Amino acid sequence: MPDKSARRQSLSGWGNYPRHDCFVHEVASQAQQRSLITSTDSQTLIARGLGRSYGDSAVNALNDVLLQTSRNRFLSLSETGLLRCEAGLSFAEIIKYLLPRGWALPTTPGTKFVTVGGAIASDVHGKNHHQCGSLGNFVQAFRLLTASGDVLDCSRESHPDLFWATIGGMGLTGIILTAQIQLNRVETAWVKQETRRTRNLTDTLDLFVKTDQDYQYSVAWIDCLKRGSSMGRSVVMLANDASVSDLPDRRQQKPLQMKKRRRKKVPFNLPSITLNRLTVSAFNGVYFRAHRDKESVVSYDEFFYPLDSIQSWNRIYGKRGFIQYQALIPKQNSFDGMHELLELISKSRQASFLAVLKSCGPADDGILSYLFPGHTLALDFPFKGPRTIELCKQLDEVLLKLGGRIYAAKDAVTNASTFHVMYPRLEEFLKVKRQIDPENVFSSSQGRRLGLIPT
Repeated sequence: MPDKSARRQSLSGWGNYPRHDCFVHEVASQAQQRSLITSTDSQTLIARGLGRSYGDSAVNALNDVLLQTSRNRFLSLSETGLLRCEAGLSFAEIIKYLLPRGWALPTTPGTKFVTVGGAIASDVHGKNHHQCGSLGNFVQAFRLLTASGDVLDCSRESHPDLFWATIGGMGLTGIILTAQIQLNRVETAWVKQETRRTRNLTDTLDLFVKTDQDYQYSVAWIDCLKRGSSMGRSVVMLANDASVSDLPDRRQQKPLQMKKRRRKKVPFNLPSITLNRLTVSAFNGVYFRAHRDKESVVSYDEFFYPLDSIQSWNRIYGKRGFIQYQALIPKQNSFDGMHELLELISKSRQASFLAVLKSCGPADDGILSYLFPGHTLALDFPFKGPRTIELCKQLDEVLLKLGGRIYAAKDAVTNASTFHVMYPRLEEFLKVKRQIDPENVFSSSQGRRLGLIPT
């Protein structure tokens, strides 16, 4: 039976699908966390931060969920930029307090509303993966509360197998209590951006190949509905950290001052009919025509977190929610693979409102880390029941054929057999899981669905 201090609550990821009742605990102290873990009896447990993974990785149907957001203190910052903090600290707080002091996150996903613990568990990546890789490359150490109640200091030198199983391990090895992350020194809170439009998928991928060495950051918005010679037309944004001399004169006196942004809000779930092939096609046409080839200086927030300016933007997809499907295809198969994915999406008549293409570099040593050299395409599909699940299965089949994979932090529907083929090091993870958590205290709806919980 759940602890009497828990409250029963319906939880989902950011995509609002799937949704399950869970028993939610809010405990602040390490002693309380240890007590909860060691007294779970038949209940299982997963830690949850700000709930920005898209599927069910921080959902534990009819079992326990431990909220981590109250453990959110800065602990220290060295002269060389080594940050030590509690795992519930958000990227938003790090940016708010440290960017004005000249320190930036080494890499970041498309939202700053994630916790340090969740970011490590998902081994997050950003627009600079082609040059510097995922967050795991910059995590120096962390303290992990394990299923036995013991706290282990993990690093590349101490418990290295557990260190690399936890980075990208989706919270299934234990609860990250504190972490040490190496930050980057920057001159300004701005980037120097170059915007280019491309005619089709060939032009887009060619542009990535030509510019990967010259630009720290690259990302493309891609039109998934166009077919024929315009298939894959894109708006590509390339950028480098701006120097003081790159800024307009009025900004040069306070180059690290962050530009204030007004946040808009989606106040309620929109009708499911709002996003359909016609409305998405119209939006795509307007968006493509609104962008011209140009150079500009863009604020840190605008470039890295465009959707964070819209509070509760996930409500745009309505009460049924959406699935974000993120596909990774090896570099040698990128064109054929992306072309086949776009053809399937177009034929399915299920419009992806947001489609983002990025270039990826070398993998880190995380056992379940997502990226390797190639290209990744993130797609948002309004959830339409079996139709959407079937489309995702078809996309999975393309990835299996070409040696690609999906990203667990976005996943909501992939099955265990598919995931096991996509992640050939999975048995290594399960070996560590058996050793550190033999009773499978740490579990989630996604972990059970993907076969990440040993039997």
